[in-house]
Amino acid sequence: METFAYVGLALVGTVITIWVITYFLPVNLWITALFSGVRVGLVDLALMRVRKVPPRVIVDALITSNKAGLALTADELETHYLASGNVPSVVKALISAEKANIALTFKQAAAIDLAGRDVFEAVQMSVQPKVINTPPMAAVAQDGIQLIVKARVTVRASIAQLVGGAGEETILARVGEGIVATIGSSTSHKDVLENPDKISKLVLGRGLDHTTAFEILSIDIADIDVGENIGAKLQIDQANADLKVAEAKAEERRAMAVAVEQEMRAKTQAARAKVIETEAEVPLAIAQAFRAGNLGIFDYYKMQNLMADTEMRESLSGKNGGTTKPDEGKG
Repeated sequence: METFAYVGLALVGTVITIWVITYFLPVNLWITALFSGVRVGLVDLALMRVRKVPPRVIVDALITSNKAGLALTADELETHYLASGNVPSVVKALISAEKANIALTFKQAAAIDLAGRDVFEAVQMSVQPKVINTPPMAAVAQDGIQLIVKARVTVRASIAQLVGGAGEETILARVGEGIVATIGSSTSHKDVLENPDKISKLVLGRGLDHTTAFEILSIDIADIDVGENIGAKLQIDQANADLKVAEAKAEERRAMAVAVEQEMRAKTQAARAKVIETEAEVPLAIAQAFRAGNLGIFDYYKMQNLMADTEMRESLSGKNGGTTKPDEGKG
């Protein structure tokens, strides 16, 4: 029984040893690379396992690049993989650039890939330009008419500026700014409608692709629509504002007039009160004149007759208008 146990342990140990050797020494992969013309040692493949680099990714990339005539080394690919780079994408981009006669080195491709851009897509865009549709952009000409413009921007990736260059959002923002400025400098909106290519030429001549990752090939005006009459709207708003200011000033003058009127009424009432107060002192003055002997009884009756005559005249004047004759109105 003990013999069988030792034999079993030996078999298990042998299987584990073979698996470990096969895992760290991928003989099949080494043979495939050897017959593909790629010189990679078994020790190098084992060390890739130790450094947690998939040997198949590196070997496949070396085989692909070697068949395409590119001189890449395992160390370069392994270093790029350890830097969290996309090795297959970089190799595909290098092959595509080489076939299209685009100057692209491994260092440039690796830098573009590590910068977060798809280097293979960038090469494709460099070979086949991309069309970017701008959103509707509103601008106002000098005659106050609003124009709504849509444009198509044809761009090509600039390999030399992909690292650190601005993206599509910057291109769209600059093109929109150029269109708005060009329309704003136009005397009439009719000039823009008659010559839409004027916008394209002026905007294209501004060098909007400077410090961006793209090269602008053309700017085409896809559609122009006439919007609102902004000038007339502003004039109406200004007129309404002026009207409100005038109404406020008129209300201020009315309030001042009311205040003056109330002040005059107060003064009139004060004067009347003074008169009434003075009239109340008249009987006292008459009594004092009687006691002092300055006023006689005949003088008093004469003054009473004069006052009665005055009241009668005022009564007749108020009732008949002051011009009615005694015989008027009779048959």
